[in-house]
Amino acid sequence: MPFMKTKTLFQSVDLTVGTPWKVILRFAIPIFISIIFQNIYSMVDAMIVGHYLPLQFAGVSDTNSLVFIILQFAFGCTAGFSVITGRNFGRKDYPAFRRSFANMIAISLIISLILTLIATVFADDLLAIINVTPENDLVTYKAASTYLSVIYIGLITMVFYNLIVSVLRSIGDSITPLFFLILSSIINIGLDFLFVTTFKGPDAKVAGAAIATVISQAISAIMCFVYSFKKYEFLRLKRSDFSLQAKEIKELLIQGLPLAFQFSILAIGLIILQGAINTFDIGKLIPGTDTPAHYAQDGYGAAGKMDNFLLSPFAALGTAMLSFTAQNYGANNIKRIKQGLNQAFLIVGVTYVIINIMSLLLSMDGFFLYIFINESNIYPETIYYATTYMHVALPSSLFLGVLFVSRNTIQGLGKSLYPFLAGVMELIARILICLYIPYLISPTNLVSNSAFVGICFADPLAWFAAIIVLLYGVIKFVYLIKDKKTNHQNELVNKAN
Repeated sequence: MPFMKTKTLFQSVDLTVGTPWKVILRFAIPIFISIIFQNIYSMVDAMIVGHYLPLQFAGVSDTNSLVFIILQFAFGCTAGFSVITGRNFGRKDYPAFRRSFANMIAISLIISLILTLIATVFADDLLAIINVTPENDLVTYKAASTYLSVIYIGLITMVFYNLIVSVLRSIGDSITPLFFLILSSIINIGLDFLFVTTFKGPDAKVAGAAIATVISQAISAIMCFVYSFKKYEFLRLKRSDFSLQAKEIKELLIQGLPLAFQFSILAIGLIILQGAINTFDIGKLIPGTDTPAHYAQDGYGAAGKMDNFLLSPFAALGTAMLSFTAQNYGANNIKRIKQGLNQAFLIVGVTYVIINIMSLLLSMDGFFLYIFINESNIYPETIYYATTYMHVALPSSLFLGVLFVSRNTIQGLGKSLYPFLAGVMELIARILICLYIPYLISPTNLVSNSAFVGICFADPLAWFAAIIVLLYGVIKFVYLIKDKKTNHQNELVNKAN
């Protein structure tokens, strides 16, 4: 019996049958744990650098948005592509499924190579946008440049891991990626400690932290591909599957590129926000020393990583809704999509309460900062910047939960225009807030504490702006559409319930 339970656990979930909230949660929980472990990748790098190389912590944490813009373009493509595989799986059209999978591999390889070239060539220009330059702070610049270069060179490993993960989730398997991600996270932690403690010099140690991430991600991707091909017969590609057809490639690009551009647009807003945060440290020195102060960068960097950790349930739920919607849309079951969406919004509400309780506990006296930064480098100013951001962003995170669920539901329906327009609205809102709020709040001192509070509202107001577009799409394409479910599908659902 225990063996059978374990075996069942590793099977894919048919999201077209069963009580919606139950199957959504069953599917989302492994995704949530996977996202937690993905966050551990960057968190471990930051924690080890923060404790062993506290002066380099700001440089590593500053690169988050710059890594995000390149990776999210690729991740957006693979997530969009998975709408097609999920739809084909829902129809049980396995030949079409394999062809779309083969096309995804070819397109992802091309995208990886192009993005790697662009990213490595323009890395310094990207750093300049967020005010990380040799003139402003040489130590921070060298750490950021070193870490960023290694991550960009290893981009292909992260793209292909997310490619196979997207395909597996589109067929209802969120357990297999989790298993290998946990294994690679353990490898990453071990390599981080090994490289940071044995490599000589601060720059080499920072590079070591990045190399550990790339190696562990590559191991995870390779093992996930091999195991998936062995486990699922319909995933085993044949030579004929790689006979690329213009129509099928176009279909994938129609789904993938808008989501990729949407994710990139979101990243542009985060880059603008990071640049605005960094201005609060320019020209400041730690009292009694010639060492540049990183109060805002350290505080915001640690708070951002903690936020990503705490808000992971929303990201997982959104990802689950993408596959849930795609499979049920392929099965022409609009009524079930409506039920799932309503229940997902209720899950968002409950999760929101839990997240904020945890946030209050972790932010007391800047407690979470000690996880990331050596105690000797935590100053009252650092605590102020970190906790201020947490106290603004987390209470507003209900907007983010609604945003994730709405965006992925519409994307699962294949209506990629609305998520794209929502991303544009989010970008515009962030830019306007970062550029003008400090002038409106504190026109004579753009780096005052009150100006920083205004900057912290960039995320919540951007989320709200995006929701306005998405809710219109949800009402139009989910709630106002009549159900097309067949009698046979009705029988399947009733039987499962």
